[in-house]
Formats: sequence, C-alpha cells, structure tokens
Amino acid sequence: MGKFKFPSAYTILFFLIAVVAALSWIVPAGQYQMAMNETLGKEVPIAGTYAHVAAHPQGIVSVLMAPIAGLYDPVSGQAGAIDVALFILIIGGFLGIVTKTGAIDAGIERVTTKLRGREEWMIPILMALFAAGGTIYGMAEESLPFYTLLVPVMLAARFDPVVAASTVLLGAGIGTLGSTINPFATVIAANAAGIPFTNGIALRLAMLVIGWIICVVWVMRYARKVRQDPSLSIVADKQEENLAHFLGNKGDQSLEFTPVRKIILVIFALAFAVMIYGVAVLGWWMAEISAVFLASAIIVGLIARMSEEELTSTFINGARDLLGVALIIGIARGIVVIMDKGMITHTILHSAEGLVTGLSSVAFINVMYWLEVLLSFLVPSSSGLAVLTMPIMAPLADFANVNRDLVVTAYQSASGIVNLVTPTSAVVMGGLAIARVPYVRYLKWVAPLLGILTVVIMVALSLGALM
Repeated sequence: MGKFKFPSAYTILFFLIAVVAALSWIVPAGQYQMAMNETLGKEVPIAGTYAHVAAHPQGIVSVLMAPIAGLYDPVSGQAGAIDVALFILIIGGFLGIVTKTGAIDAGIERVTTKLRGREEWMIPILMALFAAGGTIYGMAEESLPFYTLLVPVMLAARFDPVVAASTVLLGAGIGTLGSTINPFATVIAANAAGIPFTNGIALRLAMLVIGWIICVVWVMRYARKVRQDPSLSIVADKQEENLAHFLGNKGDQSLEFTPVRKIILVIFALAFAVMIYGVAVLGWWMAEISAVFLASAIIVGLIARMSEEELTSTFINGARDLLGVALIIGIARGIVVIMDKGMITHTILHSAEGLVTGLSSVAFINVMYWLEVLLSFLVPSSSGLAVLTMPIMAPLADFANVNRDLVVTAYQSASGIVNLVTPTSAVVMGGLAIARVPYVRYLKWVAPLLGILTVVIMVALSLGALM
C-alpha cells in the first residue's frame, strides 16, 4: 500500500463546498435584520433579530458554479474576489521579475560577506530581512532558494544546517505571523472582513517585533551551543555527510551586488511604500495597487535590460507561480456563496452568537484564535483560510464587542504559527529537505518555541480585546 497523501487545499475547499451545499438541505434557513454600520460603510447583522425564512437548498449545479461565483457572479453581476485574484497574479509577475534579476540574492550575499568572522550576527540580520519579506508580501515559496545559499555559509561558520534552515523558515514565518501589509494574508482577510487592512497594524507590528526577538534569541542560543560543542547539534550524526554534501564541491560563484541590483532593491521597497501610502492616504484599492506593481515590474525589467520577450515571459512565469493562490480565493469564497444562497450563513452566525453570548471579549478572541489554529491545519493556504473564515468570524466580533481587526490578527497569528510546522506545507517540508534536516527532529526542537510564541499571541490578543 502507498503512503497516505494529505489532500491539497483545492480538494479540501471543494469538498467543503459540497458539504455546505448538503447542509443547506438540513440546516434551517434564516436571516438577521441588517443595519448600516457607518464606520465600516457596510450593513451588519443586528444581534437578537434572527428569524427563519423559506429554505433555499443548493444542488450539484450550485456546487459547480460556486467557485466561479466566488470570483465573479454571472447572475448578480457582483465582482466577488476577481480584483484580489488579479492583484495576486500581477504581484506574482512583479516578484518573478525582481527574483530573475538576482537583486535579492545579491543583497543577502552582500550581507554574509560583510559579516565574515562575525557570522553569528548573520542570524538576526538575515532573520530581519526574511521577516520583512514575510510581513510585506508573505514570503513563502520564494524563500526556498535561500536554503541552498545559506546552508554552506552556516556550515563554513561552524554552525549546522538547522541554524540555516531555521534562519529562513522562522525568519519568514514570524514575518508572516506578524503580517502588517502582507497582501496574501492581512489584505485579503481585512477585505473579507470589510475593513481597511491598516486597522490594527500597531498591535501586529508589536507582535512582529516581539516574535522576531524571541525567534532570534532561540536560534542564536542554539547556534552558539552547536559552535562550542558540535555534538549538541540535533543532526550531529549527519555532520560528516552534510559537510561533504554542502562544502565538498562548493565553488566560488557569487552574485555581484551591482549598482543596477541596488537600484532594483530600492524600487522593490518603494513599490510597497507607494502601496501603503495609496491605501492609507489616497483611498486606493486593488485596481490602483495592482497598477503600481505592474508599473514597478516594467521599470525593473527595463533597468535590468531585459528583452521584451524575457520581460513578458518572466512576468507570466511569476504570475503562474501564484495562479494557485488566485484560484484558491475563488474556490474558498465559493463556500460563502453557497452558504449565502442557501440562506444558512446567518443560521450559523446565530448558533455561534449563542455560543459566544456571555463570553468576555478576552475569552471570545482566544476561542477565535484556537478555532483558526484548527482550521489552519485543514486549509494551509493563508489566503484560502482568510476568505473562508473572515466573512463568518468578523460579524461574530460585532456581537462580542471586539473590533474586527482583532479577529484578522487572530486569524493571521493562528495561520502563521501553524505554517511554521505543518507537514502539508511545501515550504516547511521543502526547506527542511533542502537543508537535510529530518522533520521529526525539527518538530521536537521547535516545539518549546511554538509554546512561547503561543503565550505571547494569546496575551497580545487579550490586551487588544481590553483596549
């Protein structure tokens, strides 16, 4: 018998669409009275006004139409998530072009060269760079090439592959956990929750900084211990094999940090700065910020002197890398489409309203966090989880007198911490495989750190609920 392979996020979400459609035949249809929330500029349910309505069971045609309607509803003409999906494809093309220039790789090599002899300080600096990638654009699959780059560097500095792998994985991971402007987590979740993604950014920034410090201390403490006594490495039995594999045939090839690459990194940073300013000050949304990244991609391509064919093919390949994320948004939002058309969304809200009635705001937000943790294992895609849960969770926050931005923070924290270890993640399993670190050993090593981070998250959410 072959080994069991966990289904992909697509299969899980499509299965959930079918389950929700089946539930529309069982769960009583109902609806709340709605009232305009001036702050949000949207209608929200009024607690205590739930009433049963005529049933609207959803069949096989509705199941097949749901992912399409999740992106664009051809019946109502509503846009759905198509603007977010297109934005993701464009930013994928942008990241593809920047990566192709070698600017990011060259920047990291520059840092490692500068610190030769003081290698342990590579850990906080590189973790800060990866955390910036995580909090800005949800750096995940893009981090995989850095394992190949860093493992030989860390071994040469008398550390071990665990130090290299954790620098990348925990660095980018803590950035994603503490996402501030990450379009694949915070922006999508806030959009689904009906609020600006800048709401609650101060708490997320505090969680990002505190989490980064904790992760840096954890990795540096281990690195120093391994350097003093290599037998304390969790992969000590593979030391000779790893040295031969990673350093035996190491050449002197490196990427020059040219003026062109410096300019490209500046443009890379400016694109995100313009996005923040446009959304926060000018009221931009997906169309405008998509145009910013499209323009930035073209500018970077021209500066790098790419041919027309190379620029367009690289952009398309970059977009292709994130096509799955774009599609998953439509599928995940299809679940909400089925719930809404089956008139069971408000019935589920009503049941949840009953469960949270009497809970303090602190208890509510912590229950919400653990619910998102459980769902993160089922739906490892942060964007898929956002559009699946936020339309349900955000209105519940209104009933519990908790700001919706805190629910977004609970979601991204839960998704972030699970994606540091989940075996369904290609980033976790792929990165550890490149570094030749066994998954079970990594899990045992990182478990106490996850416990510390969990306590910090729950304290931060509790304080946020009290403010």
